[in-house]
Amino acid sequence: MHCPKIEMRFLSFFVLFTVLLGCSNNETLDENDPDEINVFINRQSTGSSANDILSDATFKGLIVELVYVEGYEPRQTSVDNFISFLADRIYKPSGITVSKRALPSTGKSTYSIEDIADIERAQRQFYNTSNTIAVWAYFTDGKSDKDTQENVVLGTAYWNTSFVIYEETLRTMSNSPLEPSRTVLETTVINHELGHILGLTNLGTPMQNNHEDPEHEHHCNDENCLMYWASEFAVGLGNMTAVPQLDMQCLEDLKANGGK
Repeated sequence: MHCPKIEMRFLSFFVLFTVLLGCSNNETLDENDPDEINVFINRQSTGSSANDILSDATFKGLIVELVYVEGYEPRQTSVDNFISFLADRIYKPSGITVSKRALPSTGKSTYSIEDIADIERAQRQFYNTSNTIAVWAYFTDGKSDKDTQENVVLGTAYWNTSFVIYEETLRTMSNSPLEPSRTVLETTVINHELGHILGLTNLGTPMQNNHEDPEHEHHCNDENCLMYWASEFAVGLGNMTAVPQLDMQCLEDLKANGGK
C-alpha cells in the first residue's frame, strides 16, 4: 500500500499521512452475555463504516473519544475545526459529542501500529451502541516505527473508527520559522485521517468519478484537495498557511454515500 506524503521544501524529509486496512487481535466475545459490548464492530477495516458515520440511517449520534498522552493535548481550536469538519459532512440529528481525557505515557519513544492498537484495546471506553457510533482519536508522544530519515509519519487511520496522531512529531514540525502554525498542521492531519475513515479515496466510499491517484493508493488526484498526497497547501511546510479542503470529487463521493 502506498502511503501519502507531504513534500517538504525547507526540510530534508517527507511527512506521511497513512492508512491501514486493519489489525489483528486475540480477544473473544462472550456470546452468552447479552450486555457485553461487541468491540469487534469498532475493529474492522478502515473505511468500512463510512456510510454509518456519514448518514443517519442507523446511528443518529456520534461520540468522539479524544484521548491524549499527558502534555500532548491538541489545541482546542484544532479540535473545534475537526468537529466543524465532521458537522459539515455527516448527518447526526442527535449531535456530535466529544469526550476528552489524558492518559499517562507508556514510556515508549517509538510506537508500532500494534502498540497503538494495544493502547486502544486497554483504554477505549466508548463503542457503538444502538443509536450512537463512536470514534477513537489518540494523540501520542513518541514517533512511529515507520519513520526514516526521509519519511516521517504524522497520522494513521488503522481501524474503521480509529486513528492516531503522532503529536510529539507534529509539534517538532510546527510553530517555528519556515513551518506552519500548530493549529493548521494539527487540523490538516486530523481531517485527513478522518477522511480515510469516511472512506476516501476509494476506501469504502465509492467514487462517482475516477479520481484516485494511480501512484498513491486511496488518495485524490486533485493537487488542491485535502486527500491529495501532497497538496499545494503543503508543498514546503513553510508555505502552508491554510488547511486544505475537500475537492468537489471527494465531496460528491461523500454525498453519494449518505453524507452532506
